[in-house]
Amino acid sequence: MSTAIKDIFNRDFYKRFSAEMQAVLPFFDTHRFIKEVYREDFDQLEFKQRMRRTSEVMHLYMPSNFAEAAPVIKTLALRLQNRNFANGIEFLFLPDYIEIYGIDEFELATEIFETMTQVVTCEFAVRPFILRDPDRMLEVMKKWSRHADARVRRLASEGSRPRLPWAMAIPFLKANPEPILPILTNLLEDPNEMVRRSVANSLNDISRDNPALVVSLTAKWGGRSEWTDAILRHGCRTLLRQGHPDILRHYELDAEGMRIDNFRINTPTVEMGDKLQFSFTVRNLTSKPRMVRLAYGLYYLRKNGSLSRKVFLISETLYQAGAVRDVERSQSFRLITTRQFYPGVHRISVIINGEEKAQGSILLMEISNS
Repeated sequence: MSTAIKDIFNRDFYKRFSAEMQAVLPFFDTHRFIKEVYREDFDQLEFKQRMRRTSEVMHLYMPSNFAEAAPVIKTLALRLQNRNFANGIEFLFLPDYIEIYGIDEFELATEIFETMTQVVTCEFAVRPFILRDPDRMLEVMKKWSRHADARVRRLASEGSRPRLPWAMAIPFLKANPEPILPILTNLLEDPNEMVRRSVANSLNDISRDNPALVVSLTAKWGGRSEWTDAILRHGCRTLLRQGHPDILRHYELDAEGMRIDNFRINTPTVEMGDKLQFSFTVRNLTSKPRMVRLAYGLYYLRKNGSLSRKVFLISETLYQAGAVRDVERSQSFRLITTRQFYPGVHRISVIINGEEKAQGSILLMEISNS
């Protein structure tokens, strides 16, 4: 049985969805609908392509005028919600439908988004509306940030993220995220953890293009509550991983008096598919407890011969005065689709509170045929 995400769009799903469509559109033709979706190239389509195909075929049965289609979509969304029919991301084609056919009907579309996101997230579909009419859309999203339903509040923060994964970026918010700060301010102490994590993700997005702003907000907003401090810390994760000096100072993370001994690369030659193994000893040479953010950096060899560092967190914990701890770690070079490995010399470093304390090299080799 396939586990590919695209295969949630299968004949069984379309039959179940068609039964709901027939309830709101009696003339809906299930057989023709499935036949149109499953045109000869269906098996070659990836997830987002199948989602778009479903939206387009659904449109064949909907009123062509979006104002007439809107109540049908809203009824369908409410029906799915009340029957607990939605299952994760398989209904993403519904907000996609609104994105395609409702882009010129702002008020109707945003009204449906508010209802629809309580069935399936609309975080991707709202973004073209932000790009087309930023002031108006962000004002709606600011209102959503005060909504009684946590899923609508999350839509306000998640949908306005400057760098939302899987979605189109919003260049003007990457350049200047100030317009979304009122939304984040409203949600900073939200009682729902899902919403708070969304705020943290938005702050992390902002930190990639505007690190000084996130450092400033962390200082300004910190200390309000345990929830707020957790949001801010999670929102600073990229800055902490990068060893940004201002955020390290803010969290009082410095490497003075911390030492790495006995750094050893136990597998100096690694074959693709195998694991790099290394070990070292951490010492707190000071006379006071120290909070230590311990990580390692792997400098991957790129195709052009340069090195690109990726940081992996090991732990963040308190080291008592004089503490000594032995650490062993491994890093897989298992072949994956999201990273291309190149044979040659790679480097590895051990990082304490943003400062590299030890470095070494490994030789990555092609898989042998023997």
